Amino acid sequence: MMGDVPHARIGGVPDGHHEPPLPYLRPMSQQSNEHDRGASRPDGTDPARHDEDRSGDGQPRPREGSGLLTHRVVEDPVVTARALTKIYGRGENAVTALDQVDVSVARARFTAVMGPSGSGKSTLMHCLAGLESATSGSIDLDGQKITSMSQRRLTKLRRERIGFIFQSFNLVPSLTAGENITLPMDIARRKVERSRFDQVVEAVGLADRLSHRPAELSGGQVQRTACARSLVGRPAVVFADEPTGNLDSRTTEQVLAVLRSAVDDFAQSVVMVTHEADAAAWADTVLFLRDGRLVAQMDAPDRDRILAALHDLGSAGGWGSAARKEALS
Repeated sequence: MMGDVPHARIGGVPDGHHEPPLPYLRPMSQQSNEHDRGASRPDGTDPARHDEDRSGDGQPRPREGSGLLTHRVVEDPVVTARALTKIYGRGENAVTALDQVDVSVARARFTAVMGPSGSGKSTLMHCLAGLESATSGSIDLDGQKITSMSQRRLTKLRRERIGFIFQSFNLVPSLTAGENITLPMDIARRKVERSRFDQVVEAVGLADRLSHRPAELSGGQVQRTACARSLVGRPAVVFADEPTGNLDSRTTEQVLAVLRSAVDDFAQSVVMVTHEADAAAWADTVLFLRDGRLVAQMDAPDRDRILAALHDLGSAGGWGSAARKEALS
């Protein structure tokens, strides 16, 4: 049983989330260079076309002075992937959504994933969460290799160890907010821990809305219900796919405050895909994807540094080919 857990602070930047210092660099381990990437990709793009930001092994590298870092392997990852590749289609129609990506996500931290349409960010999240199968490579989630699991075991793992928050909310309209929150645990036939339920509900500010159905809730309350649903079962990691994409600025801030406090107060691991610099600034680390590759990361991000990084990465050769964007949209 858990002891008392501080409640989330809704409606503003959490007390423990300070404005980061000026940009800084620190040594980072490089992605693996043992994979032969060849002269071209299945989608016809040239992996060596950006000479100014690639080293001799063909890997994308942040340019000196950009304020970006090469992705490093963390000491205590909740999720890791090695040589992760996802290809849609075959032959001339093949599109590489993920191109041998090596990534590790820190435990009990808030990680944002950014990139343009067609960069592979949603595909990366779906593969890490076991929602899509990889073409090749390996994924370990909380010490378990999910790429070699049967569908039955993978379904059980998703129910018990992974929380999901989607842009479309995915609440059951005929159920109350309270019933929606416990639905995944009910499906998995897991007993709801009352103290955890009460702490999460209080944290997201829904204690007086549990008997209301989704149609009787505001947009922010609906999304906070989805947040509570993802947290109540003590998952190893919560994956959030554009959770603020359809929300106004005030509701966006409330939802991000919930995710931030889930990390700070509950030691939750959160991975959020977003295209919004304001949203990514709530994270501890931002990972940047381009053309299916993890090209950089930023620690202690803020909005201005993120926007500068997006501009820098864009000017280094464009955010992605038109063919990729069309194929992956």
